[in-house]
Amino acid sequence: MAVKSEQVEKNLVKLTFEVSAEAFAEAMNKAYAKNAKKYSVPGFRKGKVPRSVIEKYYTEAVFYDDAVNAVLPEAYEAALKESGIEPAARPEIDVEEIKKGQPVVFTALVTTKPEVILGEYIGIKVNKIEHNVTDEDVESDIKATQAKNARLVPVDDKPVESGNIVTIDFAGSVDGVAFEGGTAEGYDLEIGSNTFIPGFEEQLIGKNIGEDVDVNVTFPEEYHAPDLAGKAALFKVKIHEIKVRELPELDDDFAAEVSEFETMDEYKKSVRERLEKLAADKVKTETENAVVEKAVEACEVEIPEAMIIDQTERMVQDFAQRLQYQGLDIKSYMQYTGNTIEGFKESFKPQAEKQIKTSLVLEAIAKAEGIEILDEEVNDRIAEMAKQYNMEPEKLRELMQEADIENLKDELAMNKVVDMLVNKAKISKPRGRKPKAETAEK
Repeated sequence: MAVKSEQVEKNLVKLTFEVSAEAFAEAMNKAYAKNAKKYSVPGFRKGKVPRSVIEKYYTEAVFYDDAVNAVLPEAYEAALKESGIEPAARPEIDVEEIKKGQPVVFTALVTTKPEVILGEYIGIKVNKIEHNVTDEDVESDIKATQAKNARLVPVDDKPVESGNIVTIDFAGSVDGVAFEGGTAEGYDLEIGSNTFIPGFEEQLIGKNIGEDVDVNVTFPEEYHAPDLAGKAALFKVKIHEIKVRELPELDDDFAAEVSEFETMDEYKKSVRERLEKLAADKVKTETENAVVEKAVEACEVEIPEAMIIDQTERMVQDFAQRLQYQGLDIKSYMQYTGNTIEGFKESFKPQAEKQIKTSLVLEAIAKAEGIEILDEEVNDRIAEMAKQYNMEPEKLRELMQEADIENLKDELAMNKVVDMLVNKAKISKPRGRKPKAETAEK
């Protein structure tokens, strides 16, 4: 393959490469076979029109897009390999020339990884991070579990109190006109949860089952629906039922019901162990973040805008996917928050730039330290992943592409770098803090 690279500007290379006439002719034949049924020509049955007739009737360019899409990915990857260029963002690719019987010429503007000037990263000084589990933490966790296992008991001889769950019908209006989302029947509302508009829940306190209540509220100035923001509204509310939470006793029966243990003492011990494990994990994560952040701050790197745009797009796509899992879509979310997709993307840019810089710095440190990942380490990680997916390691390995393996190696290398930075960091307690024992004596 004829490949030519030209430095356009810093971290931007123009790559010119070709696809042979024979390879493109084969792609055109496949494009014709794939799309022949789409084209109608007088005098021919649909799907039976010869390629030469279709090209004469619609021009030869009718199959160009499919043919180009078929040959471009492999040709681009081959050009990168031959030129030794490592792209850092999606390229801008153009077709320079297509002539029958001639090679097809492509150009690609390729953003390359910027140079990282490393600072001091060995012996980074950070304050020791501590998260200690107290008796109060254990009690709070147990009480949260107790609340989750509470029974809802109907009350018919008392008015609504804070903490009650009331079943209501409501119909809201502004200036006598109903608005979208302002009406519901059989809605369960916890009084004091502050889930409704400020002032709504308080106006139900003291009311009884069967009462009709006029609730007057004003929407907040920054309400998510602009047409309602700052406006006064009237809700016609009907109270159907009042319920209170009845908490279970914190005894051995409770422990046996909510855990694998038979006594409260055993259950409390397990809660403490779980919280201590979470605290230890939190300390580890925050320490790693603190060390890595200082290592990154000590380095210099000028990140190309194309890399930031690419990373921002990925982050927005990930966010949109998480929304879909919750039954929402990005367009509805934009309307709900009063944002635009352009403004939303812009808000991700600082985080995207930070992530890119961190990745580049860790990669540069790995290279400087000669950190490599062995095949055994890759196999061990695949075995861990297979266990999570309830698969055989060999089966998972078969499903993984070469790019997946390379990403896995990168991940393992980054983990090694972080471990090295933390192990060689100088971690000390902040000045001014005294050991607990000394404080207790005084």
